[in-house]
Amino acid sequence: MAHIAEWKHGEVSEITSLMTSHKIVGIVNIGGIPAPQLQQMRGRIRSKAQIRAAKNNLILKALDEAEKQLAGISALKDAVHGQAAVIATDVNPFALFREIKATRTKAPAKGGETASNDIEVVAGDTPFKPGPIVGELQKVGIPAAISEGKVVIKSDKVLVEAGQKISRELAQMLSRLDIYPIELGLNLHAVFENGSIYKPDVLDVDMDRFMGQLRTASLTALGLAMESGWANTQTIRPLLTKAYRSAYTLAVEKNIYTKDTMKTLLAKAHSSMLSVSSQVKPVSNEGEKPPTK
Repeated sequence: MAHIAEWKHGEVSEITSLMTSHKIVGIVNIGGIPAPQLQQMRGRIRSKAQIRAAKNNLILKALDEAEKQLAGISALKDAVHGQAAVIATDVNPFALFREIKATRTKAPAKGGETASNDIEVVAGDTPFKPGPIVGELQKVGIPAAISEGKVVIKSDKVLVEAGQKISRELAQMLSRLDIYPIELGLNLHAVFENGSIYKPDVLDVDMDRFMGQLRTASLTALGLAMESGWANTQTIRPLLTKAYRSAYTLAVEKNIYTKDTMKTLLAKAHSSMLSVSSQVKPVSNEGEKPPTK
């Protein structure tokens, strides 16, 4: 018994050390992931994060120990449920979430699983030849029929709604249709960083959309700063350019001669001269007789 207690104490110490030696600590659920796939997922993120699986009570104890050095980390105890594991890294929580999300893969259902999303078939051809398969498809609720010598699905249909169980019969048929409704992957429960806890609903950010919003906000702010004449490192050059153009335009309109406006004003004067001269009719000398032929 003493040996078991000592072993547990050693594991708690190792988990605690893992937590306190990294800036970011999270709790992930690894339940339902076959060992080969779990090893692959670990391999994908090994260069950026470490995963340590342990019994939940040992993780809870390690969090209590880590609290002595990292104030607030014990709040992760609420995230320790299911088949939990500790993930530790030095990348920011948002990057960690993206890495974890990228490990998720589709897998065939075996039957008895709960659908995380609606499972749907869409209208179109199937790989099957006409035969008993039509009845088998219809038996599990798939609207199958024979059309032009092919087995087809007549219309789109949701077979299982999110949260419902997948029957064994339907699971087998989905696999034959190459539909893999089970999503395997690490499921992040929560992340601790510098006294704060982040949940997946905060970390799940569409980066393309987010960067687009940042660009829009930046352009809007730049436009406002330009309109108000607010000088800073981003606006000083365009403001100087704007001021120069305004001053130049005003100088040309008011015929103010400078080294920058001289050529433009001379061209303007020359153009005005030509315009006036084109409207003046030539006058012959008084008494001059027209030339005889």
